[in-house]
Amino acid sequence: MIAYLALITVTGIERVVELFISTRNARAAFLRGGVEYGQGHFSSMVTLHIGLLAGCVAEVYFLERPFLPWVGWPMFVIVVLSQILRYWCIVSLGEQWNTRVIVVPGATLVSRGPYRLSWLRHPNYWVVVMEGMALPLVHSAWITALIFTVLNAVLLLRFRIPVEERALATLSP
Repeated sequence: MIAYLALITVTGIERVVELFISTRNARAAFLRGGVEYGQGHFSSMVTLHIGLLAGCVAEVYFLERPFLPWVGWPMFVIVVLSQILRYWCIVSLGEQWNTRVIVVPGATLVSRGPYRLSWLRHPNYWVVVMEGMALPLVHSAWITALIFTVLNAVLLLRFRIPVEERALATLSP
């Protein structure tokens, strides 16, 4: 349980670091005339991601979920891979990466890193899906994995991706 708490803590710290990067990039985008899209769903996204981390800890602690090596280790590998892919997305997008949907007029679509793969739309969201399933399952928190996956799918498919598609349509290829 201690190692799992450390994993969740490190993941939480990573999210705080990402918020600093995002805030810096948002500030720069707004200074260049950036327009934000879809502000209405952002607080739900933040709540869901905080809930993922809290749910991981609560389910493992209160329901005494065991670490099952045959599930836990492969899920841990997926968590690590998702972090590598997440930072590949962040580095590839550079100043355009943000936790919000902000488009700077005159900017162009990014076509480097995972964004050059035409068959892989929204690679960062695939990372979120992978992590949201794998992180809880590292320590058998299957209820948290299920709830996060369903709510995240609704949030992404109903709100976030359509908003982002509309915003990206304003950019030059």
